[in-house]
Amino acid sequence: MPRHSVCLILVLCGLFLGCSGSRSVDNAPPVATPSLTVKPTTVAAGKPLDLTFRFVVAPDAPPFKEDYTVFVHVIDRDDKMIGGEDHDPPTPTREWKPGSTVEYTRSTWAPTSRYVGAATLVIGLYSRSSGERLPLAGEPFEPGAVKVGTFEMRERADPYAVVFRDGWNLPESPRGSGIEWRWSTKSAGLSFANPKQDVELVLQLDQPSPVFEIPQHVEVKMGQSVVDAFDLEPGRTELRRISLSQAELGEGQTVELSIVSDKTLVPAKVAELKSSDTRQLGIRVFRAYVEPKQ
Repeated sequence: MPRHSVCLILVLCGLFLGCSGSRSVDNAPPVATPSLTVKPTTVAAGKPLDLTFRFVVAPDAPPFKEDYTVFVHVIDRDDKMIGGEDHDPPTPTREWKPGSTVEYTRSTWAPTSRYVGAATLVIGLYSRSSGERLPLAGEPFEPGAVKVGTFEMRERADPYAVVFRDGWNLPESPRGSGIEWRWSTKSAGLSFANPKQDVELVLQLDQPSPVFEIPQHVEVKMGQSVVDAFDLEPGRTELRRISLSQAELGEGQTVELSIVSDKTLVPAKVAELKSSDTRQLGIRVFRAYVEPKQ
């Protein structure tokens, strides 16, 4: 992997790649009972999912000694892992109180797997520093991990595939990761076949470099019209859902958009990055997906 990829990309640990620890506390009472709701319950590989997490903290749970990370593993019918995601809950675990309930929803993606059939979700809490997993109540899968639900994976179908046009750097992917991204320049184009109906454009993107003192301002434009605008905090992954009406898409056979960043960087010009990368980098896009509205 190129040196510039290493210095800019290490912030990404999850995105359906588990970094979860493996050591668990033996014979300790459960600290919480987790559950998970998935929408939709049937989804094609690589398509968006909404996961609602719920942790009921045990009434006798001791104080959490650090802020633990949540992992979710996706398991096929043979109990083989086909995807996974790690994240820090919005309310850090050191703020969880005995007897309380912690609930939140995250938007993510189904694994980009060829697997078709029932997929099981396995959840746990672990320490990023030590790898220790906390004991949880529920149907056990392995030490420090319990089964919390299922959903149905179906074959991927993408009739309105998004094409990366002018203004993008070449795709990158750490070896064996299953993750791919493209860096934009200041303005980068996207296009897709016009579905001639209302759609939702879904973008997963981030800016991992900490060199900006204030967030980037990003606009998604169709011609001169701004269809979405937001501020992108360094180090935070965004999942943007952009509604586009049939009228906005027009009558042409192809829809063309651009993503415009108000700030870019050239890593080779930033001393602290110690990089030889001379590319202009705007934002990093992992996925772009168009889905007709029902």
